[in-house]
Amino acid sequence: MPVAVEIPKEKWTAAIRQVTLGATAAEGGTRTKTVTVGGETALPFLHFEGEMPNPPLIAIEIQDRAPADWVPVLLKTWGDVVNDPAAWAKKAEGYGADLLMLRLRGGTAAEAAATIKAVLKATGLPIVVRGPGQAEADNELLVAVAEAASGERLALGLCEDKNYRTIVAAALAHSHLVVASSPIDVNLAKQLNILISDMRLPLDRVLMDPTTGALGYGLEYTYSVMERLRLAALTGDGMTQQPMICFVGEESWRQKESRAAEGVPAEWGDIEKRGIAWETITATALLETGADIVVLRHPKTVETIRGTINKLMSKPVPHVSGG
Repeated sequence: MPVAVEIPKEKWTAAIRQVTLGATAAEGGTRTKTVTVGGETALPFLHFEGEMPNPPLIAIEIQDRAPADWVPVLLKTWGDVVNDPAAWAKKAEGYGADLLMLRLRGGTAAEAAATIKAVLKATGLPIVVRGPGQAEADNELLVAVAEAASGERLALGLCEDKNYRTIVAAALAHSHLVVASSPIDVNLAKQLNILISDMRLPLDRVLMDPTTGALGYGLEYTYSVMERLRLAALTGDGMTQQPMICFVGEESWRQKESRAAEGVPAEWGDIEKRGIAWETITATALLETGADIVVLRHPKTVETIRGTINKLMSKPVPHVSGG
């Protein structure tokens, strides 16, 4: 007679916070839908051990101007829309993004405000907005964006230890979220969440960016830190229970294996296929260690990762052995 084999299970005492991005008209915004991440009560995709009520989401990265640092094969994929962030947003929505990540590369506060208004008009998706990456510029542009998109529940980032006060204040004033970013370290990530919480921003309005590496460029260490953050969260550490967002496309497409088209060994193969593979493998690994949102660049990666998420979210039939 076949007998069911009981699978050993870990007993977790806590859950990841649920965080909702975007606001519909009824909620004071203009989004056609909202998205929610978090809520897990077990490690990623271990459905026999706990609940995973919200599948991980895919964001597509767009920018406020044509990227000067993207490889030609990636730019060619998107075509002329890279010169128009609103058109880019609309095309990205057509590729099946759950939400968008708008990267501001510079310009003035007025230009940033105009860009977010145009993107909001072009798409109904929730939006994450990142600044140029310098604290002073981030503060200026993100404050302008927060005011121009008041009530839309954007996620503003990167909110770091050197500028979190300004960005959190803007989020509080205009009903947004923040992306708390710290350098690949459990204690630093936890400390930043504490500082943000001390400013009275509810933790269900905080996404956590642990800072991630790509395949071959620190992915193993990234994986370890994210796993430790998730273990701490599930065992009751309230300041590590934030959903995690990973900027996979940026990390993957800046590595030499995704950029070198000439003078490389023949076995490296076609540069576009190589870049897509680098992004896909990196995203898959980070999903399996707890990423709730992966930000991607290539539409083919989006398609593959969507299929991967769907497969991982399907609950397997319990194994039965003979006996």
